[in-house]
Amino acid sequence: MKDYILILGRIMTILPLLLFATVFIMGRRPIGELPVLDFLIIITMGSVVGADIADPSIEHLPTAFAVVVLALLQSLISRLILKNRKFSRLISFEPTLIIENGRFIVKNMRKIKYSIDEVLMMLREKDIFHFNEVHYAIVESNGKLTVLKKSNLLPLKPKDMDITTEEEEIPAVVILEGKLDKKSLEKAKISEENVVFLAKKQGYRKVKDIFLATYSNKEGLLISPYKVEASINIEH
Repeated sequence: MKDYILILGRIMTILPLLLFATVFIMGRRPIGELPVLDFLIIITMGSVVGADIADPSIEHLPTAFAVVVLALLQSLISRLILKNRKFSRLISFEPTLIIENGRFIVKNMRKIKYSIDEVLMMLREKDIFHFNEVHYAIVESNGKLTVLKKSNLLPLKPKDMDITTEEEEIPAVVILEGKLDKKSLEKAKISEENVVFLAKKQGYRKVKDIFLATYSNKEGLLISPYKVEASINIEH
């Protein structure tokens, strides 16, 4: 009877701590959208807490300590990811292009260990049954598939009206968290000076004031600054 009371007490004390720690890690993201590292930390927390609840012989305080340390570790790594772009790409993994202009990029699929059956299933989930309809397909860092269909197959179907269309361009993230991304600048074929000039034309004197900026030949420089006030309040 003593063991059962002990287990009940552990559940009542460790679950609130685990809830706080997981919310602290996940924020409002669903499990399927968590980065790999966050997902592994949550699995580890679950294993530690599960063993603590099921086995009364395990000391309780070290379990609570382990949960707190794991949460603090994830918080530290998240801060490093925000401050260091290279570290972010190493830990979070980069998006991988697996289809371009209706053709599979086999070497990229092998690199991330995705089979053709998995990719075809993910396409079907997006109501795409013919892979040649895809202009770009990208496996994101969370494992989900993002698809851009060919422009002549968009809902309005310009091809049915004999309208010539241009293929959509994926905008490059040239400024992130107040810093210029040199790798993206090279891909977009635009210099740092031009980005700064375009930003100043829109009233942004300092790059560090910009949270996110993307560039494409069609849309130019699109900017979202740090300081933006919400115009509406969302309530339950």
